[in-house]
Amino acid sequence: MKIGIYGGTFNPIHLGHMAAAKFAIEYLKLDKLYLVPVGIPPHKELAEGTPAPRHRQAMAELAGQALGEHVEVLDLELRRQGKSYTTDTVRAIQKQHPKDHLYLLMGTDMFLTFQNWRHPEEIAKRCTLCAFGRSEADTEALFAPQRAYLHEKYSADVVTIVLPEIVDISSTQLREKLCRGDGNQFLLPAVYGYILVHHLYGTRADLKHLPLELLRPAALSLLDQRRVPHVLGTEETAAKLALRWGANEEDARRAALLHDCTKRLSRSEHLRLCKHYGIRVDEQERKAGGKLLHAKTGAALARDLFGVSEEIGSAIYWHTTGKADMTLLEKIIYLADYIEPTRNFGALKELRPLAYEDLDRAILRGLTIAVEDLSRKGMVLHPNSVRARDYLKGKLL
Repeated sequence: MKIGIYGGTFNPIHLGHMAAAKFAIEYLKLDKLYLVPVGIPPHKELAEGTPAPRHRQAMAELAGQALGEHVEVLDLELRRQGKSYTTDTVRAIQKQHPKDHLYLLMGTDMFLTFQNWRHPEEIAKRCTLCAFGRSEADTEALFAPQRAYLHEKYSADVVTIVLPEIVDISSTQLREKLCRGDGNQFLLPAVYGYILVHHLYGTRADLKHLPLELLRPAALSLLDQRRVPHVLGTEETAAKLALRWGANEEDARRAALLHDCTKRLSRSEHLRLCKHYGIRVDEQERKAGGKLLHAKTGAALARDLFGVSEEIGSAIYWHTTGKADMTLLEKIIYLADYIEPTRNFGALKELRPLAYEDLDRAILRGLTIAVEDLSRKGMVLHPNSVRARDYLKGKLL
């Protein structure tokens, strides 16, 4: 197996880091890439105002999820006492992967000073060195002498990676921009949202009064990044349904963006939130865990953290099971979650056009499909869904 190791302070991790990681995976045909946030850099002091290690780890994890399942973020340097020496990290990773081929990824500056690292001979013995370059024209003149020197001195195997896509920003420049309320264009939206939610790098967003363009990245920062397409698809579908049926489009977008905001939490975390917010939990919800509880905990968190209205909170609360006599916004979010573009089960061919022709009949049809699906799995519909179905049957049939 081919494994890449990409370390850095990631303060914060930005699109330049992500572009380099993505291209390295493709160019080297890596089976796995480890992103390794540095704890205490041996060659420089961490910048003043650097977030706590858990924040740099969390931002790296958001970026790693967006890069794909073959990317994993390791916290071994953040947990390690003292300065973070690459030789210790490489040694630890090779212990876990004794038969695999390791590639150590680094930028030009690090490559050109590699001989000054701690135990460079050990690193060169354990890894192929991979240096990122901007273009063949401006790197080969720099890389060729260093490559020859490292090969002669340490028998180092060196690969030069010429990046086709350059994000021209340094972390120092980016931190300065963020403090001035700028720089989001250099960040994965979820990472920018995480910075806003946790008030990092001097940002001062009022979370309870975020404009939609800032609520969006803030909401995405709360998700497993594999869920982002679903949430954005739900947002766009909710907006279209709101325009079709005369609901408030911005309210629909806000509810859709936040409807899964606690979905990635564990069962115990959901139950802890339920206790914190005084949410009643029935036995079916307790057994199902986040599959059902995320609607309730999500509504509570959306109200508490982002100050959403009761109407929006209620739409989030009922988006999973539905209920009898739903409001227009509740119906829109329930259905948008069901029919958004990334869903792909067969009945959607019928359900999607029906949502724009008859909202109630579309919801009833969706509930009927849910009953059939759960029955095949030996499960039962939640009582609130039964009430929603029976209410619509009485109204329409």
